[in-house]
Amino acid sequence: MRFLLTAAVLFLAGFCTEFARAGAWTLDRGQVQVISGVTMSTASRRFDAAGRPTQKVVFEKLFGQSCLEYGLTDAVTLYLAPEYVMARSGAQGAAAIPARNAAVEAGARVLLLTRIGMFSVQGSAKTAGAFDMATSAYKAAGRQVELRLLYGRNYKLLGLDGFADLQAAERWIRRPRPNEMAIDATIGLWFTPKTLAMFKSYNIVSGGGVKAPYTYYRMHKLELSVVRQLTSSWFVQVLAFASPAGQNIVAEHGIGSALWYRF
Repeated sequence: MRFLLTAAVLFLAGFCTEFARAGAWTLDRGQVQVISGVTMSTASRRFDAAGRPTQKVVFEKLFGQSCLEYGLTDAVTLYLAPEYVMARSGAQGAAAIPARNAAVEAGARVLLLTRIGMFSVQGSAKTAGAFDMATSAYKAAGRQVELRLLYGRNYKLLGLDGFADLQAAERWIRRPRPNEMAIDATIGLWFTPKTLAMFKSYNIVSGGGVKAPYTYYRMHKLELSVVRQLTSSWFVQVLAFASPAGQNIVAEHGIGSALWYRF
């Protein structure tokens, strides 16, 4: 049960900016889990080209997503993740521009090695039209294909169970939006048999050859999260996140929550 729960909460850990990102673990064959969550975020500053949060902006975002995962085999997990966002953004003192968009991401995660931890590879495709959740940019995102490598491992700390997960991804995105490289890291620790605390770092760097209206950008976000088991099948998560550094993106911060059910 603990092993499966670890896989599920690693999945939940990603919904601040990349809600449909799972850990290296896969579901058992025939197992299904449904996850739904929402985040609310704001920003009053934007990091400039030198990484200084000097530009005053108006930014508000409400992002919701539901995700269905299915264990095709013990080593292959499929997922489908529709998402919707409502946002307002613009320079301070000017009229904020509203954005309402939706998208769907679908993919599969394949477990490759288990001897020295869980090593997996994941591929996915995402439709066009979604607001750019990764960088909180002000334009619509293009179609996206992603390849992601994932490594996870359990550990003990002062007698408490914990886990660590490291992910690296390359995203190929329809022009004019640039491609991206992402590196995410998660550390989790069970303080009680039913309470898990997690710390996560998100990092995204745009590719070279950026064309207007886009510019080169970097995003770094930190997230603190607590997951509580309610029943044998239901879990709830609450989180807070902030962007301590970046380049040509908003200095976003917010809160969120999610429920998931597995059967």
